[in-house]
Amino acid sequence: MPPVIRVEALTKAYASGHVALDAVDLDIREGEIFALLGPNGAGKTTLISVICGIVTPSGGRVLVRGHDIVRNYRQTRTDIGLVPQELHTDMFETVINTVRFSRGLFGKARNDALIERILRDLSLWDKRKAKIMELSGGMKRRVMIAKALSHEPRVLFLDEPTAGVDVELRRDMWELVRQLRETGVTIILTTHYIEEAEEMADRVGVIDKGRLILVEEKATLMQKLGKKTLTIHLAQPLDAIPRELDDWELSLHHDGHELEYLFDTRAERTGVSALLRTLGDIGLGYKDLNTRESSLEDIFVKLVHTPQSDEVAA
Repeated sequence: MPPVIRVEALTKAYASGHVALDAVDLDIREGEIFALLGPNGAGKTTLISVICGIVTPSGGRVLVRGHDIVRNYRQTRTDIGLVPQELHTDMFETVINTVRFSRGLFGKARNDALIERILRDLSLWDKRKAKIMELSGGMKRRVMIAKALSHEPRVLFLDEPTAGVDVELRRDMWELVRQLRETGVTIILTTHYIEEAEEMADRVGVIDKGRLILVEEKATLMQKLGKKTLTIHLAQPLDAIPRELDDWELSLHHDGHELEYLFDTRAERTGVSALLRTLGDIGLGYKDLNTRESSLEDIFVKLVHTPQSDEVAA
C-alpha cells in the first residue's frame, strides 16, 4: 500500500540563510499515529506547514494520497485537517457557526448532524452558542480541533494540540484521536509531552536542526536504544563515589543516599553482579535495589544532545 504522505528531499531555506528543513525524506502510512518530536526550532512546525500548503518549500516535493501539494493543492488541502499551535479564529463568532463556516470553506454541503457529533465528541455541544471570546484556553483548543475535523479530512495534523490544556481535556482529546484512528484517519502530531507520544504513537520521528535524524517503530526504538537504570539505596550516605567503583559509570543522587548505574540489557555482561560484589568487598551496605526502563523521553534527550545522531539515523 502506498504511503498516505510521501516527503522527498524536502528543503526550506530563508533569505537570511537559515535552513529550516534540510533534505527531509519521510513516508507516513495510512491509518497510523505518527509522533514528530524535536526541540524548539527543530523544524517540526515548518515541516507540517509545508505539507499543509501554508509554507512554500525551496526544494523537493510532497505527495498527499498520491497528489502533489503544489500541482493538486485543492485536493490535498481537502484531504488534510490542521490544528495549529496558535489559536486563530473569529473571537466574536459562536462556536457552532465557526465550525460550520470552516466546513463551507472546503465546499462541503451543510451537515448539521456531523457538526453536532463533532461538538459532542469534544464536549463543546453545551457551548455551541457561546462566543469564542467567552471560552477558556482549553475550550478554544477544542474548537480548533472541531474546525479541522469539520470537512472530514483523511489526514489530521495536530501541532502541539494539548499545549495549555488541563489534564481532563487532554485525556478526552486523546480518546478522540484513538476513535479517529479507528475510522482510518491518519494522525500526525507534534508534542512536548513525550509521555503522550510514548502512549499514543505507532511510530516516532525525531527532527533536529532541520534534519530528520530518526524514524522508527516506537516499540523497536525503545528496544534498540532503551536501557535500564539500577538505583542502589545506600545504608549510609556518601560524600563522593569511591575510586574502587571507577570501572562503572555511576552517579550519586539524593544527598549521597543513592547510586545510579545505567546499563545495556542487551550486553553480554551488564556489570550489575560485579558491581554488587564490589560494593560488598569495600564495605558499602545498601538497603534496597530497583531498576527502571528508559522512557521515550530518555531516548529523545540522548538523540538530540549527543553527536551520535548521524550514526543512529543510519
